[in-house]
Amino acid sequence: MGDINVTPFVDVMLVLLIIFMVTAPMMTHGVKVDTPVTTHGQMDVDAKSLMISIDASGQVFINDAQLKASEIREKLPIILDVKQVKEVYIKADKSLPYGVVMHVMAQIRDAGIEKIGMVTEPASGQQEGGR
Repeated sequence: MGDINVTPFVDVMLVLLIIFMVTAPMMTHGVKVDTPVTTHGQMDVDAKSLMISIDASGQVFINDAQLKASEIREKLPIILDVKQVKEVYIKADKSLPYGVVMHVMAQIRDAGIEKIGMVTEPASGQQEGGR
């Protein structure tokens, strides 16, 4: 008989599919930030965009890597060259003083980034949609 038996291959693929379906929701990670609530609709954010998070204690994270706010000006251009991204999103905790967020934003501007977005949470009851 010259046919290839694909049953073991299908069995393995189904097991892998189930494993990935179970573990995919657990792979979401990030910095816990309590963002402000606004009345605008949800915007579509590019998956490969760079997220700079500032938590309630004022610690700054680029995606998940922690660094000091004073290091943004030096390290951000290097990171952006590697990722080939031209825009940055800031996700700041709502309890932070305005000056802390503006200091981080100034560091980003000094690094040569012109497109800076602010991440907020849509108000409950809002329909989700792009803007």
